[in-house]
Amino acid sequence: MVVYSEKETGVETKHLLMLPAIGLVILALSVIAAYSQGDIPFVKDSAFENPRRPPVAFYHDEHNEKAGLLECNGCHHVYENGKKLESSASVGMECSQCHLASENNSAIDLIRVYHLQCRGCHLKKNAGPILCGQCHQKNDN
Repeated sequence: MVVYSEKETGVETKHLLMLPAIGLVILALSVIAAYSQGDIPFVKDSAFENPRRPPVAFYHDEHNEKAGLLECNGCHHVYENGKKLESSASVGMECSQCHLASENNSAIDLIRVYHLQCRGCHLKKNAGPILCGQCHQKNDN
């Protein structure tokens, strides 16, 4: 077996040691992408155990691109003392984590919040579905 020195190959040992690190970074980014909101086909919230209507089909990235939404906090808002914090976003949280935080709130309150957020924006921008069956579509597959 012939062993070449760094001088002969032009490859430094530190560069070879970086290869596994680069591989781990690529793997981590792949895992994050696999679980990103862009790949979630339905709006999900654990508060809805037995929904009356089918879940809303929603492709996050496709929706935001089509709607021209650039900032996460437009939908994933955070309030403190009744005021919206413009520099904060509740990305990664279910809506029920905040909107069902009070004992006085119920699933009906959460449904109202979803409708105010989504349907309200569609009405305001005069774009997107606004009727029940336009969002809550039966999937017969």
